[in-house]
Amino acid sequence: MKLDIMKKINLVLAVFVLIVSMQTKAQQDPQFTQYFDNALFVNPAYAGSTGMLSATSIHREQWVGFEGRPSSTTLSLHTPLSYQSVGLGLTAVRDVIGPLSQTMFYGDFSYSLKLTEKSKLAFGLKAGLNVINSATSTLQTTQSGDINLANNMRNRINPNFGFGMYYHSPRFFAGISTPKLIEQSIDGTATNKEKRHYFAIVGAVIPVSKDWKIRPTSQVKATVGAPISIDLSVAGIYSDKIWIGSMYRLNAACGVFAQYQINSQFRLGMASDFSTTKIRKFNYGTFEILLSYDFRYNRQGIRSPRYF
Repeated sequence: MKLDIMKKINLVLAVFVLIVSMQTKAQQDPQFTQYFDNALFVNPAYAGSTGMLSATSIHREQWVGFEGRPSSTTLSLHTPLSYQSVGLGLTAVRDVIGPLSQTMFYGDFSYSLKLTEKSKLAFGLKAGLNVINSATSTLQTTQSGDINLANNMRNRINPNFGFGMYYHSPRFFAGISTPKLIEQSIDGTATNKEKRHYFAIVGAVIPVSKDWKIRPTSQVKATVGAPISIDLSVAGIYSDKIWIGSMYRLNAACGVFAQYQINSQFRLGMASDFSTTKIRKFNYGTFEILLSYDFRYNRQGIRSPRYF
């Protein structure tokens, strides 16, 4: 009996989260605890900034144990061209929440200006498309005949584009971006639209001893009509091999993460966060895994190790 009640509660909450995510005034793009290693997802100006061909993938399972929970996977690949001022990138994202799913494919282009011997300011453009599917007719609702949920949607294609700016030096980085400028309907109605999101990120690497460095970072995400999302994180870096840190998302979650630099090319990371809201009672937390690989070809001027 208790199990049946919990299932019903989970279903009600899942539908609530779905409806909120689809509303014009509340839609949010996927978010990640390890956002500092996923910059290309939101900012095309990051393309080529590592000075080498770099590949990063993150898989996130949010609110584990919660029926209809969000699940997100990203894969990004970017590199500078032989003409070092130009960078190119590719980003793929798979995002699922309840009966709604979207798959995004974007290409990224950046052009960097060398401000000093060790600092650059990059401008970026992002263009691609979202493929949206939904099976809302499978939902159990308290009111039958809801026309907004009666019809399923299959392979709706929404093209989009965005832009960004990114400044970086060996010890500091900052960027602003809006990855999707066009606000389009996600289901053919005027009610449910993709909302324009704005991102800002800033961070630094601070040596504190021979073996230890501290890397504080912050990301702000804003969209009209929805609460501003602010992520704060700090990582301790030991011998450029082990990364241990914690994060806090304002009025939403807190968590921890750890990464290990297996060699100069390959990094493995894991993260877990827990909601600080009432929804915490109905799930076992959120978990992420990160894989990052840098293809080094003995180029001069490449940072080793890479902190961002």
